[in-house]
Amino acid sequence: MKGEFRVATYNVHKCRGLDFRVSPQRIADVLAEVDADVIALQEVVANGSGRREDDQARYIAEELGLDFSLGENRLHRGASYGNVVMTRFEVERARNFDISVPGRERRGCLLTDVKTRSSRGLHVYNIHLGTAMRERRSQVDRLLDHEILSREHGYPRILLGDFNDWMKGMASRLLRSHFHSAEPGGHIPHRRTFPSFLPVMALDHIYYDSHLRVENVFLHRSRTALVASDHLPLVADFSFR
Repeated sequence: MKGEFRVATYNVHKCRGLDFRVSPQRIADVLAEVDADVIALQEVVANGSGRREDDQARYIAEELGLDFSLGENRLHRGASYGNVVMTRFEVERARNFDISVPGRERRGCLLTDVKTRSSRGLHVYNIHLGTAMRERRSQVDRLLDHEILSREHGYPRILLGDFNDWMKGMASRLLRSHFHSAEPGGHIPHRRTFPSFLPVMALDHIYYDSHLRVENVFLHRSRTALVASDHLPLVADFSFR
């Protein structure tokens, strides 16, 4: 069932596919197939000083005709590197929160406020957690305790991204205690997003609060998506309650 709007989360792996070819155009082709209103991308490189393809955020957004906001978490060979939210909705504001843990790779949570077609607002949180269990627990504590996730109550909230919590540890349990989880239907393999060609781990998730109703959740498994990145896009259709 199609809802009022569609969201997707996709770790694009610097647009490097399983064939080792870097192609933002291929990522754009996958996202065109998905046709989401709000897209959360992780591991995006944005270098505005070289070829058009080097600024992956702008290139993909322009190919899809979407607005975008970038949350820089660190530099990658002199270019901005981090999370991106793309949308066909009106962007009200964007803010990037540092959720890094000392001694680990810099990580961020990009909050983008958008107005949907019905003029109802959404808080969209694009999150990429760390690879260590204690690191993820600390980052989720920061998200909750520093009121990053609870600072705004005017709009419904959607959290989506690469949570790296393949064992459904404390980080997942904490998030599930505050939000609903949008899970693909069917048996367990249908929930796995990594690696894309033969998924064995469910790293990518979509969480939402009680002001929203999920209508459908699925993994996008086109032939292009199987090789464009090492993750598969996770997609969900929502309606307002």
